[in-house]
Amino acid sequence: MANLLVRGVDEAVVRALKERAGEHGHSAEAEHRAILAQALVRPRRRTFAEVVASMPNVGIDADFERVNPATEAPRVFD
Repeated sequence: MANLLVRGVDEAVVRALKERAGEHGHSAEAEHRAILAQALVRPRRRTFAEVVASMPNVGIDADFERVNPATEAPRVFD
């Protein structure tokens, strides 16, 4: 595992890190690692096709047809 040294950190930031670490029951170093991991290691974003493919089958096409397709939609932004 690599080491990371951060110099020139404002004292207020260091205090906030130590307070947050105490709230979570961690050392400041462990809290720093958790913050970095949360900010930088994100799950891969799914493509639109993957999202659509994951949608459950919730009915048949007729369930989503317009009731009266000949009727003009109401003008709500005039």
